[in-house]
Amino acid sequence: MTRNWPVLSRKTCSLFPRFCLLLLALAGVGLFVPERAACSQQDPRKPYALIFGTVWGPDDHPVYGVHVKVRRADQKRAKWDLYSDHRGEFALRLPAAKADYVVSTDLKGFKSLNGKQLHLTEEVTVHIEADERQDIGLHLKE
Repeated sequence: MTRNWPVLSRKTCSLFPRFCLLLLALAGVGLFVPERAACSQQDPRKPYALIFGTVWGPDDHPVYGVHVKVRRADQKRAKWDLYSDHRGEFALRLPAAKADYVVSTDLKGFKSLNGKQLHLTEEVTVHIEADERQDIGLHLKE
């Protein structure tokens, strides 16, 4: 059985190494961008605080896929956002320093089984002193 391999022209063969070098150069540039390093997560060896929470529905069952927002108490906009998992749980690592955080939700598109729009009962304020874990619950109502 013979195979018919594609035949590359001389021009294509001479451009291929250049193309590979260009791809490697572009990939390398992405690795050494200073802004990218600044956006990376915290060093896992440093101490951190943890806010662990559960989103509860009006029927006291956990709610999946809720958009959770966290901001410092002295700021107006959320700095961190995440989603509740299949058990209604979420967890966020924060700097291990004395601070107050406000945890809220964005419930656009979330409705109860009755078809009514869901609302957060109240925002939760969390006080962090150092490297500790704080457990909270976010309760939704119709």
